[in-house]
Amino acid sequence: MYIQIDFNSDEAIYLQLCNQIILGIATDMIREGESLPSVRQLAETAGINMHTVNKAYSVLKEEGFLAVDRRKGAVVYVDKEKMKAIAALREDLRMALAKASCKNITKREVHDLIDEIYEEYK
Repeated sequence: MYIQIDFNSDEAIYLQLCNQIILGIATDMIREGESLPSVRQLAETAGINMHTVNKAYSVLKEEGFLAVDRRKGAVVYVDKEKMKAIAALREDLRMALAKASCKNITKREVHDLIDEIYEEYK
């Protein structure tokens, strides 16, 4: 697996890593069931911090792209139902955020509102 990090990019390194892994899955360069490098290996290869790789793997697991196996480590596992739900949520949020933007609601206000509502479901 080849990962290239742009250290001059405004995009967070963990997001760059997530996006490259997702693109690898989408283009079949990384296949379902395949083990990804360990956190330590990938951090060393890419020249980034282990915590950054760990954060990327956590996000990918949360979004349904990876499963963690004790023996195999991070394994590509695409939870198609969760991906469909995320796609639907993305569209709903796109419209809600467009409305918020028209009403001059700030990004910080949106984040605070999301945190407040999300806490209701914990």
